Amino acid sequence: MTKSKFQLVGSLLRPQNLLDYKDQIQDRDDITYPFYKDFEGYQEVETKAIAQIIQDQIDHKIDVLTDGEFSKSMWHLDFIWGLAGIERFIADHGYSFKDFDGDHFETRKDIGIRIVAPLSGKNHHFIDIFKEVKAQDQGNDVKTTVWSVAHAFTELSVFNGLYGEDQVYKTKEELKAGLINAYKEFLTEYKAAGGEIVQFDDCLWELFDSSNKDSFFAEGNVDLVGLAQEFVTVNNEIIDFGHEIGLKIWTHNCRGNYESRHASGGTYQAIAEKFLGEQHYDRFFLEWDDERAGELSALNVLAEKDQVEVVLGLLSSKTNTLDDADRVLHYLEKASTIIPKERLFLSHQCGFASCDSGNNLTVDEQWKKIDQGQEIAAEFFGNN
Repeated sequence: MTKSKFQLVGSLLRPQNLLDYKDQIQDRDDITYPFYKDFEGYQEVETKAIAQIIQDQIDHKIDVLTDGEFSKSMWHLDFIWGLAGIERFIADHGYSFKDFDGDHFETRKDIGIRIVAPLSGKNHHFIDIFKEVKAQDQGNDVKTTVWSVAHAFTELSVFNGLYGEDQVYKTKEELKAGLINAYKEFLTEYKAAGGEIVQFDDCLWELFDSSNKDSFFAEGNVDLVGLAQEFVTVNNEIIDFGHEIGLKIWTHNCRGNYESRHASGGTYQAIAEKFLGEQHYDRFFLEWDDERAGELSALNVLAEKDQVEVVLGLLSSKTNTLDDADRVLHYLEKASTIIPKERLFLSHQCGFASCDSGNNLTVDEQWKKIDQGQEIAAEFFGNN
């Protein structure tokens, strides 16, 4: 499994004929996921685009394939939209990001979630997409990227308050149990369909850095220690379940990625003991493309975990220029004094299109950056 030392996080820039459909989704809440019945011709265009992006990945020597996340509108919410019991709507505001000049930037607004019935992960559309990719994998591995259960739980409970006497779930604990059960149902069916790798994506870890001025929890005097423990415990329940049924469970962490913008700061040193040291993942994709990540010494908590692999996101998917190869090689060399080379990999800090709109570069520039990643990995690790 996983022969190449260069890895893709998951998402890739969508072609324009697919975006012509997808651009309409964010302005409509009278439509139903996966939206095929709402837009004539959409499914056919998506299917052809997925087939092409699978072949493109293979042509560029990627050996852990995704659908490029072409079947998604956003990196996270599509999974929740696919659960039974969920209703989406256009909210008053989008997510808050940092604009290029440091000012406030607001994302698309179709992020509203209602729970209208008990949650279930059975018969999820992601299984259909997995089968579609698996049928075209040409002997390569396939991974499915899913919103981490703890991040989803935090958004549904802390940010959206989707429990109470007038809700489907009367208490926070009931909501947690319902969500965890839905994730287990999904993983069970994913394994039965032939799935081997799930990557849980997560953007909240650094917000538990108490010194992080961008923390969503900083102003409310929330018990960060208690909430962090709950977060890790929830994730580990799903990770452990995945291991029990024979899945490899990976994670990707970053600080947000929307049209080349980020959402927050926060270092790995501040949260390493809890979020790197205590979570049971097999492989960590970590964002390390700029100084916000802090020192590589954070990796020390993983040094003795012989079965855990680390993918350093030293390259940037947010720029349209090639990365500084000398910097990447320097960091890889430094990291290899902490984590043995055989457990290290290289990637970009995040995908190229965490949401449909994608980052600020062209498709050609994207592939040049991917090819550069392969070249740097070959130089450092040797041809594999």
